[in-house]
Amino acid sequence: MDSREGVNDGRARFEPDDSLLPGLIDDVALNCLSWVSRSDYASLSCINKRYNKLIKTGYLYGLRKQLGIVEHWVYLVCDPRGWEAFDTERNKWMALPKIPCDECFNHADKESLAVGSELLVFGRELLDFAIWKYSLTYRCWAKCQGMNRPRCLFGSGSVGSIAIVAGGSDKSGNVLKSAELYDSLSGTWDMLPNMHTPRRLCSGFFMDGKFYVIGGMSSPTAPLTCGEEYDLETRNWRKIEGMYPYVNRTAQAPPLVAVVDNQLYAVEHLTNMVRKYDKEKNSWDELGRLPVRADSSNGWGLGFKACGDKLLVVGGQRGPEGEAIVLNSWCPKSGVKNGMIDWQVLGVKEHLGVFVYNCAVMGC
Repeated sequence: MDSREGVNDGRARFEPDDSLLPGLIDDVALNCLSWVSRSDYASLSCINKRYNKLIKTGYLYGLRKQLGIVEHWVYLVCDPRGWEAFDTERNKWMALPKIPCDECFNHADKESLAVGSELLVFGRELLDFAIWKYSLTYRCWAKCQGMNRPRCLFGSGSVGSIAIVAGGSDKSGNVLKSAELYDSLSGTWDMLPNMHTPRRLCSGFFMDGKFYVIGGMSSPTAPLTCGEEYDLETRNWRKIEGMYPYVNRTAQAPPLVAVVDNQLYAVEHLTNMVRKYDKEKNSWDELGRLPVRADSSNGWGLGFKACGDKLLVVGGQRGPEGEAIVLNSWCPKSGVKNGMIDWQVLGVKEHLGVFVYNCAVMGC
């Protein structure tokens, strides 16, 4: 009798398992990996080449989108040290790499916008406007293609992988009524039809599948109370008289606005009051006060954003232990009790200053 008879070879047991997760077929393993927090991607990519490829190619981000998995991170800059990211689910802060820009861009005023899995930062270099983008996929900064009509002090908003910027000023100070659409998948800008009214220092947002611009000024002495609605299907702008009656005053920030569940909220600078827009009546209802003051600096230095199903207020405070940035949130579905909004502290970052220069929220 052959001594090997009835004895297992055993080789299969010791051959390396090339599956993503041992014991699971890859389709199931991918579904499991898609639920891994984005804040763990740096560690995950170091485990093996296959994990690194899933992240570097953006495959996991695409799969998460298909499965409806969304994490909301807050990106902000409060001092020259650079951008910080805050994971709202894990209460975790992370520093982004430095932007490899020139000193002029580093010290000039900037605007920011989160679109898709990119963070766009708009500013000015020595000779012209410039845009830098931070890619979550590659975890690095790269120069972004410039707009067809470079500008600053514009209104902007994003939905999915696209963003729209409208109005603003060119480098000669001319107030613009042009608008452009940015596609983060192709990294390109396309011109849109002009608005009815030129405006700068305005704010933009998406609501009910349409893009809106409100507030701003058509000249240094002409504040605007009208808004404009852009229909992406018909490619037409519609002017809405009296949509934003809280006019800009000298040195005042653009309107602080946010959309949650297709409902528009805004901050009235002078009273620190949060208001909700009534679409049917084209009017604003008073809800309650902010957890921080917006009137002390004319609305500057404060972030007012949508973060999933919550409103987010990002502002500074000074206390016995020094300066800190505090993130307060409120879910409108919870309602208002006795004219009070029940703000909850979402996160705190100490020794970061008290002035929020830029703030953006990304959900992906």
